[in-house]
Amino acid sequence: EWCDAGVLRAIKRRSLAKLRREVEPVEPAAFGRFLADWQGVAAPRPGLEALLAAVEQLQGCPIPASVLENEVLPARIERYRPSDLDFLCASGEVMWRGLEPLGPSDGRIALYLPDRFPQLATPAAKVEGELAERIRKLLAARGALFFPDLVAETGAFPGDVVSALWDLVWAGEATNDTFAPLRSLLRGTAKRSGRRVTTGAGFHSRRLGPPGSEGRWSLLSHASSRQASTETERRAATAKVLLERHGVLTREAVGAEGVAGGFSAVYPVLKAMEESGQIRRGYFVAGLGATQFALPGADDRLRGMREASEQPQTLVLAATDPANPWGAALAWPQGDARPQRAAGAQVILRDGALLGWVGRAESNLVTFLPAAEPERGAAAEALVAALARLVESGRRRAVLLSRVDGGDPRESPLAPYLTAAGFLAGSRGYLKRILRPPLDSRPGAPGPLHA
Repeated sequence: EWCDAGVLRAIKRRSLAKLRREVEPVEPAAFGRFLADWQGVAAPRPGLEALLAAVEQLQGCPIPASVLENEVLPARIERYRPSDLDFLCASGEVMWRGLEPLGPSDGRIALYLPDRFPQLATPAAKVEGELAERIRKLLAARGALFFPDLVAETGAFPGDVVSALWDLVWAGEATNDTFAPLRSLLRGTAKRSGRRVTTGAGFHSRRLGPPGSEGRWSLLSHASSRQASTETERRAATAKVLLERHGVLTREAVGAEGVAGGFSAVYPVLKAMEESGQIRRGYFVAGLGATQFALPGADDRLRGMREASEQPQTLVLAATDPANPWGAALAWPQGDARPQRAAGAQVILRDGALLGWVGRAESNLVTFLPAAEPERGAAAEALVAALARLVESGRRRAVLLSRVDGGDPRESPLAPYLTAAGFLAGSRGYLKRILRPPLDSRPGAPGPLHA
């Protein structure tokens, strides 16, 4: 009931030291299993509630638009439907913001819940130019507007207006109430790469406008001005959302997300949360920096995944997916190849361990197989089966492997596994694609064609 302040500080200090000693670090593969489970990619759930929960966990994380709806969200949501995300945006439950362009038809974006946006969003850069200023003033005065209204009010050419709008988007000044303009922007990239792109309901508006002009446009400054935040509040909100996303937060994971100010910006908040008993600090994952923090219960779940699964699960994730620890919290395995967390690249994980990395063009495969048998053979079979499922499930029209570990795939140890999985060897490598029935075998098809 009564305690001297110095004694209380000593009790707290020794209690924290004891808790830290209780935590034994796990191997990187166990951390991979934990992260897949924590972020829901190991067991996707259906429905709007699951989608909203996924957005809440992902909010503020920079994700390339080209992989968000094609890989990141479908990895978490069973039978993901683009219309569900549009519904959440139109109803005010979710908002998105552009962070930076990645070429002419892609860019990094972030999702937010509107009430957390003022604390999590970084200040926007101001786009210079007369047309951008006219659009900015128009949206500030009249609120959200459709593209034809912007063209009519500014008197500018439609192509110039849509270009100025996207400059405002990537600067973080403007947004849209649906994902339709983002999908339109991505279609050109999808046609060139042969990827399937999520396009929503396939509805074509009668109100003509350039691709990427759909929906209602508005300024994000209105959302951020509703609730001013101090620097301390922003850092606290950032630290909390990082903990919610990763469960066990490391210096390396913070650096990979490009947080303004880096780990030093959120460390004082994390330290204060530990001292108040809200989170725990310890050496949870072997091989990483000693400064690691975990939410209550996350450390127990991590330790519970120390042992490998009896039935290993193989996952194919976008290399940029925050559920992929490799290249972010965990360093890529040493070797001659240098994989990257690039937009369009993918990783194949088996029971949390990295088996392979597929480049953006889906033609270069780098493997990280165990050295000893029989684990090596089982891992190779699982890797090839995962690539084959990309085509069989409809996620890809085709997968062509032109290089495996920098060499001819026909000379690779994977060759027999590729053949067994339905890949066909050719002059360009091993190819697996969606097979359509012959024309004369389809219901209602005409008879055979004759010369």
